[in-house]
Amino acid sequence: MADRDAQDQPDPHDDDTGKPPHLDESVRRIGAAGRATIDSALDTGRALRRLVSADLALARSAMGRALAWVAVAIVFGASAWLLVMGVLTALLHSLGLSWLAAFAICAALSLGVTGFAAWRVSVFFEYAGMHATRRQLARFGIGDEDADDEDDPPATAPQAGAP
Repeated sequence: MADRDAQDQPDPHDDDTGKPPHLDESVRRIGAAGRATIDSALDTGRALRRLVSADLALARSAMGRALAWVAVAIVFGASAWLLVMGVLTALLHSLGLSWLAAFAICAALSLGVTGFAAWRVSVFFEYAGMHATRRQLARFGIGDEDADDEDDPPATAPQAGAP
């Protein structure tokens, strides 16, 4: 089967005379193949650019919708927390504590959760500082503005008797 396929296809070196193509014909064929390759690469680049543009538009739209739903979640989460604290305050008062003590316990609980959340936020913002990347860039001498200031000796004022 492979032999018959090979016989059906003409040899690219044959031009009805059995001789290889002339040098100028070979150069034309190479030039045409190069132009076809460049055109294909440009078409691929355009398609990739359109894909990235569409992807960014989709991401921008999704980010806006996600932020809207985050706002809804925050509002309902805050109202739920307030209702839970109201119920806890009423429960503590029904157990015999004064209103002041019940409110103080609920406030302490809320402040404890707030403090824990603030600590976790500071930890994650520290991770967002990209310290390992900054260290690697500093090794290459990129973005190391602070080291330039430390390397230069401080300028000293001329002494009174020096020439």
